Amino acid sequence: MDLQKRLDLVSQVGEEIVTLEELKELLNKNPHPVAYDGFEPSGKIHVAAALLRAINVNKMTEAGCRFKMLVADWHAWANNKMGGSLENIQTVGEYLIEVWKSCGMDLANVEFAWASDLASNDEYWKKVMQIARNTTVARVIRCGQIMGRKDSEVLQASQILYPCMQAADIFHLKADVCQLGMDQRKVNMLAREVGPKLGYCKPVVVSHHMLMGLLKPASTEKDRLERTIEMKMSKSKPDSAIFMTDPAEEVERKIMKAYCPEKQAQENPILEYCKYIIFEKVKTFDIERPSKFGGNVSFDKYADLEYAFVDGRIHPMDLKKATAVQMNKLLEPVRKHFEKDKKAGELLEAVNRLEVTR
Repeated sequence: MDLQKRLDLVSQVGEEIVTLEELKELLNKNPHPVAYDGFEPSGKIHVAAALLRAINVNKMTEAGCRFKMLVADWHAWANNKMGGSLENIQTVGEYLIEVWKSCGMDLANVEFAWASDLASNDEYWKKVMQIARNTTVARVIRCGQIMGRKDSEVLQASQILYPCMQAADIFHLKADVCQLGMDQRKVNMLAREVGPKLGYCKPVVVSHHMLMGLLKPASTEKDRLERTIEMKMSKSKPDSAIFMTDPAEEVERKIMKAYCPEKQAQENPILEYCKYIIFEKVKTFDIERPSKFGGNVSFDKYADLEYAFVDGRIHPMDLKKATAVQMNKLLEPVRKHFEKDKKAGELLEAVNRLEVTR
C-alpha cells in the first residue's frame, strides 16, 4: 500500500492528529508502527468503545499498524472502579476481550496487554517515577478528565498516579502512535512533553471522535464535556448509550427514545450513529416507510442521507426505525457469541451480577 493511502486511512480515524507531518514521516520510515489504546474495565461496554473502536482499529491495521490494546486493570483499580476490587476489575477485563473478539476487530494484528503485567516490571515503575519527577501536581490534576473526573472533584492519592502511569504505558509498550479518544488528549500531550526529556520519542497522537450520548446534549461546551464524562464512566443514565449485549427490543427502545431533532444534523446522536458506525459497516442504508410517506428509500453515502434529512425528506421516526434495524444487525453476532460460548456467557453473567451489586 502506498504512503498516501496509508495516511488517508489513519486520517479517517483522527478527528485531530498531532502532528500530521510527524505521522507522514513515521509512516514513510516505518511500515509497521505500533499504535495503542487503553481501556478501564469498569462495567458493560457500549457501542462507542466496541463497534466504533473495532472500526478505527481495523483502519489502523489496514494502514500497516500493529495495534496494542491495553486492558487497564491497575488504572481502574487506582480510579476506584468496581468497588475497588482488582479481582472484579479483571473479570470485567476478560469480558471486554470477549466483546472485542466478537465484534469484527482485526485480531490478527491486535495484541492484548494487561496493565497488571506491566506493573509487575520494575522498569515500568521507573518510567512512572521519571514522568512524575518531570511534571507538576497541577499538571497531573489537569489530566483528571482522562479518568472521567470533573475539574471540581477532589482526587485521591491513587488517582494522582494515574496520568503518570498512562504516560508510562506509552513508552513501556513502545507505542509510536497514541490512538485514543479526544477525552484522552491531555495525557497524550503530557507524554509528548516529557518524552524527549527522558530519552523517548514523542508519540504521534491520533485522537478519534467521541460518539454522542443518545440523550439531548448539554447547552455549553463545559456541560458537554462533563456530560461526555458522565456517559463514558457512569451507568447512572443507561438510556444514553447502547450496550453491546442489549437485547434487540432494548436497542429499539433506546433509539426510538433518543434525541433526534427534525431537519437538524448538528448534535444529532442518531445521525452520528449512522455516520460513524452504520455507514462504516454497510454498503446501503435502507429506510422502509409507507408509500403515502414516499415509500422505501436507500442511501449508499452518509452525506446523501444527511442532506435528505436536513431537507425534510426523511422524518426522524423513519430514521430511528432504520437505525434500530441496522444496529441490531451489527450487534447480533456479539449477542450470539455470548449465548453460545460458555466462557463468554459466564463472564457476561458475572459482569451483570457486579453491575447490580456495586
